[in-house]
Parts: sequence; C-alpha cells; structure tokens
Amino acid sequence: MTGPLGIWQHARGPVPDPAHGTCTDDVSRALLVDLAQAEELGWRAVAASAGRSLEFLAEAFQPSEHRFRNFRAADGTWDEATPSEDSQGRAMLALGTAAASRLDPAFRGRAARVFELGLPGAGEVHALRAVSSVALGCATALANTRPGGPSQGLTATILAKLAARLLEAFAPTADQDPGWPWPEPVLTYENTLPARAMIVAGQQLDDARLQRAGLRTLDWLIEVQTAPSGAFSPIGNRTWWRRGATRSRFDQQPIEAATMILACEAAWSATADPRYIDAAERAYGWFLGDNDTRVPFAVPADGACHDGLEPDGVNLNQGAESTLAWLMALERIRVFRRLARAAELEHNRVATPVATMAGGR
Repeated sequence: MTGPLGIWQHARGPVPDPAHGTCTDDVSRALLVDLAQAEELGWRAVAASAGRSLEFLAEAFQPSEHRFRNFRAADGTWDEATPSEDSQGRAMLALGTAAASRLDPAFRGRAARVFELGLPGAGEVHALRAVSSVALGCATALANTRPGGPSQGLTATILAKLAARLLEAFAPTADQDPGWPWPEPVLTYENTLPARAMIVAGQQLDDARLQRAGLRTLDWLIEVQTAPSGAFSPIGNRTWWRRGATRSRFDQQPIEAATMILACEAAWSATADPRYIDAAERAYGWFLGDNDTRVPFAVPADGACHDGLEPDGVNLNQGAESTLAWLMALERIRVFRRLARAAELEHNRVATPVATMAGGR
C-alpha cells in the first residue's frame, strides 16, 4: 500500500488505487503503526517508512493556518479545501507519540518541532474525536519527556484545556439519560477514542473525575457492543446508532476493534481490572472470525485487512485505514498480553509467601 509519498488511501481488492492519492489521516495512522512495530523490530526496520510519514506531516502543516492539510494527489499536489478537525487531531497524536519515542534522536527532534508548531491550532479544535486525539498526543508527549522534546508548558496548557472540554461533554448531569451517556445524539465512529483520551489524560493530570468519566464511558461502550454470543459487535456505519433508534449492525469497521483494544489497554493500565483484558481479546478476536458473521476478517499472511464486515461476508477491498487498524491491533494486543502476563506473575510471586504462611499455621 505504500507509494512514494506515503500510504495510499484506497485499494481495489488487495491492489492499491493511486487515483485517490494519500491523506494525513492515514499517514498519521501509518506512523503510529511504525512506532508500535519499532518496539518489536527496532528502529532500522521502520526508519524509511517512519521518516517518509514524518516528512509528509511536516509538508502538510500550514504555518499561516496552524493546520494540517489532509488530501494529497498522487502527483504531490494538495487539496486546499479546509481540512477536517479529525485530520488535525490524528496528525498531532502521531507527532506527539513520535516526539516521545525512544527512537532516533534526529527523528524524534523533528517530530517534536512539527508537533510544537501545531499546538496553537490544535488547541482550538472542538470536534469530539479531534479533541480526544490532540489530548492523547499531548498526554503522550508529557509522559515521556526527553531532551529536544516539545515545550512542556504549552503542551500541558493545551492538554488541560482539551481535557476540561472532554469532561464538560461527558460529566453526568441531573437530566442525563443513564441509558445514553454520550454527548452526541448519534454514535458513529472511533467511539472508544474519547474514553481512552479521558483515561490517559486523567492519569497524566492526576484528575480522578476525568478518569472516572473515561472508564464509565468505556464500560458502557463495551456493554452495548457485545453480542449475546459474547463476540465484539461494533456499531455499523450504514446508519450508525441514533439515540432512541435501532443501532446499525453492519457495515462494521476494523477501526472500531483496534480503538477498543487501545482503550482497554489504557483502562487496564489505570485499574488492573481483568475485565479490560477480556474485552480487548474479544475485539482482537473480531478480526479473526469471532464476529457476527463468523468470517475471518484480517488477512494475516498478507498483513492486510478487509474494509468492512457485511451481512453476507466481507468487503473485499483492503484499504489503508482497515489494514492499519489490523496492524495496530496486532501490535498492541501483543504488548497488552505481555504486560498482563507480567502483572499476573508478579501478583502470584507476592501472594505465594502469604499463602504458604497461612497453610503452615
């Protein structure tokens, strides 16, 4: 799926379709996958790809607007239409993560500079998922400070501002419907992203209210997206789910399963509650056939993933968003399992002497 400028947006079946060019949304996702893969494979394995994605984001940034352009044709020309706030958020999340990485210092410093340039504009986003992405980028940058990183003061200010915006949206009110703890009338895409952002930002800011709001939201999303069979069953994008109406069952998107894993990893890190391990495993299983149609969705041998789960099977196209969602899910579930296993071993190590003493009395 990779072209000279970055990952192509779309594919016809497994074949990339350069006619639709590239975009900041997918290049940002690709950079995050590179950073995750570097944890297992090392910097040399991803250096070329990560460097290309970083250069794309640097070229996407418009200093006069404090924004990132989104769509780019195969010939390198940019669509100058006003980009979505979501693309701004995704760029800042990828850049903040890169700036906080343990990778090549020159790469890390370049990412930090572009991230810092984008902070003033990123602090002005209001779309729910864009706010969440920027908050995550800021929290990540603050949690992993290294020489040459972005301004701590400005990053912290933006994080506090956006965290307050999330808390205001999700804090329960007297007239809130307990069956619909969501600040919008329709549940659409990347629904666990705001929950993850509140959990992570709550930990970084030591804000218990923010963390509770994130966990409460995630718990509800896990509940409503679990089928009677126990399988993960995300909201479909045909008609989404409007409050008071019947939720759309299809077309289910890979990004929902990947973001569920990421949110559960954050929740487990904050609580050590094994429920989140189980929920993450169900979301991962969705890719492999533990879903509403019992059809395997990812194509592990090719590192690819189909674009949507439909009533009679899968959408045969294998575009960037879907494939990157699968690759991110694969990387994070590997890390999640390792962390959970280490915590279990440590718990058993500490508990064993107590059990032995009790048995000897």
